[in-house]
Amino acid sequence: MLPALALAGAVPGAAVVALPTRPGDGDGPPRVLGQPPVEVAALLEREKAKGEAGEILTVPVEDRVLLLGTGDGGPAALRKAGAAIARRAKQQESLALDLRRLTLTDDSLLALAEGLLLGSYGFTLKPSAEPRPLTRITVVVAKPDALKAGLDRALAVIRAVASARDLVNTPPLQKNPVWLAAQARTLLKGLDVTVRDDAQLRDEGWGGVVAVGMGSSRPPRVVEASVDNRVGGVGPHVVLVGKGITFDTGGISIKPNDSMLTMKMDMGGAAAVLATLRAVADLKLPVKVTAIACAAENMPSGSAQRPGDVITQYGGTTVEVLNTDAEGRLVLADGIAYADQVLDADVIVDVATLTGAMPVALGKKIAGLFTNDDTLSGQLEKAAEASGERLWRMPLTPDYRRALESETADLRNIGDARLKLNGGSITAALFLQEFAGGRRWAHLDIAGPAWSGGDDEELTKGGTGYGVRLLTRWLEQLSATSARKRARAS
Repeated sequence: MLPALALAGAVPGAAVVALPTRPGDGDGPPRVLGQPPVEVAALLEREKAKGEAGEILTVPVEDRVLLLGTGDGGPAALRKAGAAIARRAKQQESLALDLRRLTLTDDSLLALAEGLLLGSYGFTLKPSAEPRPLTRITVVVAKPDALKAGLDRALAVIRAVASARDLVNTPPLQKNPVWLAAQARTLLKGLDVTVRDDAQLRDEGWGGVVAVGMGSSRPPRVVEASVDNRVGGVGPHVVLVGKGITFDTGGISIKPNDSMLTMKMDMGGAAAVLATLRAVADLKLPVKVTAIACAAENMPSGSAQRPGDVITQYGGTTVEVLNTDAEGRLVLADGIAYADQVLDADVIVDVATLTGAMPVALGKKIAGLFTNDDTLSGQLEKAAEASGERLWRMPLTPDYRRALESETADLRNIGDARLKLNGGSITAALFLQEFAGGRRWAHLDIAGPAWSGGDDEELTKGGTGYGVRLLTRWLEQLSATSARKRARAS
């Protein structure tokens, strides 16, 4: 549960109050943007304060007044500052930020709200857990009515991120494909939602999803949901495909125990695309978006797929399965092929905790971006910068395609180690590209940033909901582009 966040024109009573500070000129002390109850020059000097984002000082005597560094006052700084002050005040009943002397835009308010609320996020199933004391946060501004629409937008995105985090953090005993499909119906109430069961998946030829899920006693599901708010049908149809492996043991190619400890998060891509669709609907963005969550549990058993099996993906492509722990690309391939062959997508973006090689290359905070379209790459990179969910474009090296050639099928599901090309994340992306039908397509490998090992700025330990902010910002950009085209046409 998140604290309530509201705007006000005056500081409410009985709240911990934070006043913003900004870096001074040159080597000078920080500037306090407000009126602290006592002189604070000595405090700033003693603590060698700099006004950097997230720096917090307690005002002497008035221990319910804090000085909060806001850096340059931009979105990134305010996101960091919001998370820092929310954690500092988490044992208080209420918190007020007096920002009447700080200029806020819709984007900076969004970032601040993300820091305040996402930094306050928590998840527990302890029956005796006490409610978090901090239940109310007030942002005090000079003209609250002017920022109300911006706050409503921010809250829609933040609620969607929190929903994705809840889905990821749910333990695997409770979380299975049937459960995920039921949660999707609840999350997307009011939208057009279709759930395919295992019998339908077999009949329609979703061979990758069926193969990955057949080792589990808990059968696979595919969730398809959509919203179309386009004006006059103008604008692209975007299809988001998410990997939904509700728990990944590796199957017959079983993982070591330590590698399974966070595998409840292997459906982070599915959580992201479903939650993004919720945000799109709540924001009433004038776009058409379809989300496809390909859900299966990858378990070893007598009925599990084996290394050496040949399966038929949606649309007829055959794949030689040489490692059952490279299962995410098998379920994604079905969803991408369906987006191409049935949904006639204009743009396909898949999101997946796909390869262990990706966080080795980029660390735990940056996702890998693979795409066949430079314009799409630029759009996603711009959205990443604005949203604070970072990514880095990686190469789709054509030479590596030969590592996927099989003697018994159209493709292998892992690169041929005998060629010594390595690049496991690249060959995984090249595999997925085969199913996009030449359409504009991007693959986000979120194996690193989908999970946080501890509290870090607006992230809290566990699932991060990575992708929701990024994709929502990108879809907002597409909406704005479509609006400009309609204006020119009229």
